Amino acid sequence: MLTKPFHEATHIIETIEKHNHQAYFVGGCVRDIVLGRSIEDIDIATSAPPNVICTIFPSVIPVGIDHGTVIVRHEKKSYEVTTFRVDGNYSDQRHPDEVKFITTIDEDLRRRDFTMNALAMNKNGHIIDLFNGQEDIKMKIIRTVGNGEERFTEDPLRIIRALRFVSQLGFSLDPTTVKHMNKVKPEIEKLAVERITNEFQKFFSGSYVKKGMNTLINEKIYNYLPVFKDHPELLQSTLDWRPFFSFGEVIALFHKLDEQIPIPSWVQAWKCSNKIKREAIKLTEALTYFENNGFDNWLAYQLPGEFINGFLNLFGILYPQEHLEKNKIHKAKACLQIQSKHELAINGDELIELFPTLPKGPWINESLQRLEKQVVFNNIKNENIKLKEWILCHPPEIS
Repeated sequence: MLTKPFHEATHIIETIEKHNHQAYFVGGCVRDIVLGRSIEDIDIATSAPPNVICTIFPSVIPVGIDHGTVIVRHEKKSYEVTTFRVDGNYSDQRHPDEVKFITTIDEDLRRRDFTMNALAMNKNGHIIDLFNGQEDIKMKIIRTVGNGEERFTEDPLRIIRALRFVSQLGFSLDPTTVKHMNKVKPEIEKLAVERITNEFQKFFSGSYVKKGMNTLINEKIYNYLPVFKDHPELLQSTLDWRPFFSFGEVIALFHKLDEQIPIPSWVQAWKCSNKIKREAIKLTEALTYFENNGFDNWLAYQLPGEFINGFLNLFGILYPQEHLEKNKIHKAKACLQIQSKHELAINGDELIELFPTLPKGPWINESLQRLEKQVVFNNIKNENIKLKEWILCHPPEIS
């Protein structure tokens, strides 16, 4: 039953057990092995206090040692190891005010969010399932451990996590869990936006994002999300939802649905990185260019290779009647004489030499842009002499 990632992590558990403490694989990695999904991160829970973990392993990062969590490094991989615990009150709706370390796994599992995540597994593959998590996985149900209102009040981000699991796994929410979720959902607005964004990046990449979107809309969670709470109409359109490769795509899509909401407003409201902002801008420019000009060499030239999949994804959503093959874009890019303006076989200094009577000014960059476009459209060869001949025949106009 155990797959390669678990075999690689077994050394951690065996080392802890040699020091007379219990240790188990816990949470999402156990859920995913039950589901037959690929395993990303391996988390371990143990009866050993964090100070003991720090002494028995040579490489430990004390990321959350006050709450019992450290990162153990083994053979260039990281494993989150957390001491069995019960939590106190969550006054900041994120971290418990205090934690009490305990010596058995049972109470530790009781504090977890959903039954499918409240699973533990020993090194031999035996699963401890106190809350019928495996049955809920079989039935594809997302159900809170214990009182859902308490779980969501402790950390309202669990509401967003529930939506994320709908999108990733295609599961449905237990009706009682939905009832408790709806009681607590106004508390979402008190969460740090960065935490919400992190969850929604995973939400929008889910294989069942269409089902996730339907759940988000039906339960009106959008009323507590940045931008959407002021523009709920954005979520009412019957789009062909599909997994997104990045949050930049998400912003580009919603900007195209309502261009009155600028991309910088989305980026600021969701506290996104400059990288996401750049991607959203590039994708929007490519989509707008297509609307005005169709597909041509300039679109292929302007669209960075790493954004092609995202562009095609949005293309399929926004223009379902159109058809554009990925190979067509790659073929067009491969046939271009240049891949960036830096490859243009002429520079600004040479233009100044060609037109010595003209004062330096915007005409230099404008001329380079004209030449760049001529080369991209294969109207002239990217050869220094050819470029000089063309620009001498089409001199800059200075007003």
